[in-house]
Amino acid sequence: MDQTPSRFPTRRVLIAGALAAWPVQALAQRRRVVTVLGDSITAGLGLPASAALPVQLQAQLRKLGTNALVRGAGVSGDTTAGGLARVDFSVQNDTDVCIVALGGNDLLQGVDPKRTKANLDKIVAKLRARKIAVVLAGLQPPPVIGRTYAREFQAVFPAVAKAHGALLYPNLLAGVAQVARLNQRDGFHPNAQGVIVIAQGLAPVVAGALKARA
Repeated sequence: MDQTPSRFPTRRVLIAGALAAWPVQALAQRRRVVTVLGDSITAGLGLPASAALPVQLQAQLRKLGTNALVRGAGVSGDTTAGGLARVDFSVQNDTDVCIVALGGNDLLQGVDPKRTKANLDKIVAKLRARKIAVVLAGLQPPPVIGRTYAREFQAVFPAVAKAHGALLYPNLLAGVAQVARLNQRDGFHPNAQGVIVIAQGLAPVVAGALKARA
């Protein structure tokens, strides 16, 4: 057999060379993880997994040039109390940014806004103690809710975000709430197109949070 070294590089050499030439920033970005801690809206109730928010947000981030893994941690029916009870194990340690999207079920159940605020405060504090950046997604109460309750509830999110230096996304359902063509038959959960609208709104904020941690 001819033992003369080939003039052409082997596949292993080519791969090694490509990895060596790959910018360190690109390697770091590949490992970025975003976790969505939420309820049925973020879990994609009534939708296939491919149409749920984690997958669609990941797609929108890629369009912005951010190659991150978006991991879903949404549980249908969860309140802020439920999120607080499971945040330690639902949000894994490799998470760079956590989107906290809870409060919708508190609103539906008429939970005292002070309790909602206390729960969110503890959730964000736990995440920040683990060096995880937070994007806190608020909600705009519907017109049928009493003015006083609506005002107190809506004020919870900016107050918690400010207290912990978290990024605030004022209204998770911006452009989707009460728009029939973007919601399922129940009028509350977004359909596939509605999820895309939500993802398009969230993506720049999340990309900014990831960039700030670079």
